[in-house]
Amino acid sequence: MKHSIVIVDDHPIVRKGFIQLINLEEDLEVIGEAEDSAGALDAMEKHKPDLVIIDLSLKNSSGLELIKDLARLYPKLPMLVVSLHDEKLYAERALRAGAKGFIMKMEATENLLTALRQVLSGGVYLSDGMKSRMLESMTSRGKDKVSPISVLSDRELEVFQMIGNGITTGEIASKLCLSVKTVETYKSNLKKKLRLHNSNELIQHAVEWTLHNETW
Repeated sequence: MKHSIVIVDDHPIVRKGFIQLINLEEDLEVIGEAEDSAGALDAMEKHKPDLVIIDLSLKNSSGLELIKDLARLYPKLPMLVVSLHDEKLYAERALRAGAKGFIMKMEATENLLTALRQVLSGGVYLSDGMKSRMLESMTSRGKDKVSPISVLSDRELEVFQMIGNGITTGEIASKLCLSVKTVETYKSNLKKKLRLHNSNELIQHAVEWTLHNETW
């Protein structure tokens, strides 16, 4: 019996590479793929896989929101995030959303198969560094170092990063399938949570933060 896998990633080359790697294994098989949330939901209904690999940046949709939707629709479905996004920012958010593991793409070739088998067996997969950071965050010393960014919701963080990458309000609304008014509300919340006085400060803060962390 092979464990069946669906891959959700908006880059065809990445999907092809994962398929080639996984299908060489005797106990694993990719049976479907998708580039966005709608395609992922269709693939789930059609294939009913044993596990789903999900990127956080999808075509016209959010990987985190997809994880939440799948966790609600298929509570027992194991999900493994494989993403370019920094694990320090997103691993814990992905686990809270319902994923059972997180790998950064630069480590996928080396660790993907191990992560897949660990998650399929009922475990949780994180890098050793991420495990240490999460343990530290549970101590008083770790709590003293909490970043202001950690107070943002998943969607607020997405909007914040997009602002930092120079994406306009209208483009953000289109990419996240939201209304312009809703995006403006998120921007207002960002200013309050980050204690910024106006939109110019928000843009400057977002750009500086993004340059020192990651790009969308």
